[in-house]
Amino acid sequence: MICFCLNLVPRIVNGCCHAGVLIISGSVFGGKVTDNINNRKVQVMKHSEKLKILFLCTGNSCRSQMAEGWARKFKSDSIEPYSAGIEPHGLDPIAVKVMAEVGVDISNNRSKHLDDFKGVNFDFVITVCDHAHEHCPIFSGKTRVLHFGFDDPPRLAKQAANEQEVLDIYRRVRDEIKAFVEHLPDNLAE
Repeated sequence: MICFCLNLVPRIVNGCCHAGVLIISGSVFGGKVTDNINNRKVQVMKHSEKLKILFLCTGNSCRSQMAEGWARKFKSDSIEPYSAGIEPHGLDPIAVKVMAEVGVDISNNRSKHLDDFKGVNFDFVITVCDHAHEHCPIFSGKTRVLHFGFDDPPRLAKQAANEQEVLDIYRRVRDEIKAFVEHLPDNLAE
C-alpha cells in the first residue's frame, strides 16, 4: 500500500500516516491532490513509469522484432518496448510465422531504422546481435547499452537441409529470446 501524507508532521501508524489528514492509498499516476483540511495543493509523482527499452539489431527483421513482440505480450505493464535496426532489411516472414505459432502477432510491424527514434529517451538499449553491438552509436543521458546476443536465424537457415530445419532454427532462437524477455527487467541489473 502506498500512502501520501499531506500534513507537515506526519504520524506513521501501521505503515500509514494519520492525524486527520487525507490518506491516498494504492497506485497513483500523476496529477494534483488537494488536502481537504488545509486546502493545499500537493503534486503527486508517478508511482511507476514503464521502462523504455529499445531492442537493436542489424536489420530489425527478426531477433529485435521477436524481442519487441515478446515484451509487448509479457511485459506491457512494466516495459514500453521498441525495436530498430542499424540497416533495416524488412520484416522476416519466417520470424512472423514462428511468432504467430505461439500467439504473438508481429505481422503489422515494420522494419525501422534507429534514426526513427531520435528524441526518445530510452532507459536501455539492448543489442541482440554482435554487429549491432559493435556498431551501436553512443546514447546520451541515462541510457544504458547492454548486449545480449542471439544466433542469427536467417544466417543459420542457409545451412539447413530443409524447411523443417529452418523452422527449428527460428523456433529455438524465438524461445531463447522469450526466456530472456520473461526475466526483464531483473536480468538488466548491474
